[in-house]
Amino acid sequence: MPDFPEDLKYTTEHEWVREGNESTVRIGVTDYAAEQLGDIVFVSLPAVGDEVTAGDACGELESTKSVSDIFSPVSGVISAINDQLDDSPESVNADPYGDGWLFEVDTADGTDLDSLLDADAYADHVESPT
Repeated sequence: MPDFPEDLKYTTEHEWVREGNESTVRIGVTDYAAEQLGDIVFVSLPAVGDEVTAGDACGELESTKSVSDIFSPVSGVISAINDQLDDSPESVNADPYGDGWLFEVDTADGTDLDSLLDADAYADHVESPT
């Protein structure tokens, strides 16, 4: 079982959230999700300026196995996307917590990241049978 960085928050849909400056957070998918998907060959991300709602699909990861939705873990406005994924979608597999990040969101007022899973709770989630 992979280790999950302690400084991140997680969702049951296998996204991670890293707190940034002020109200901005960076979002990606976990190593577990990338491994389950297989080799990622295409990434479809929301556009800068798009509004996203926590829990709603806002993009897709296409792998050699399937297409999977990306769900926004928080509500807010997309402030940046990882343009490098256009040419290197495999970065999501190779470095999901670094170069393989997906997008950044300026979170809505009152966003509570404490409602997301910590590393231990997420590890328990992926280890438990569904």
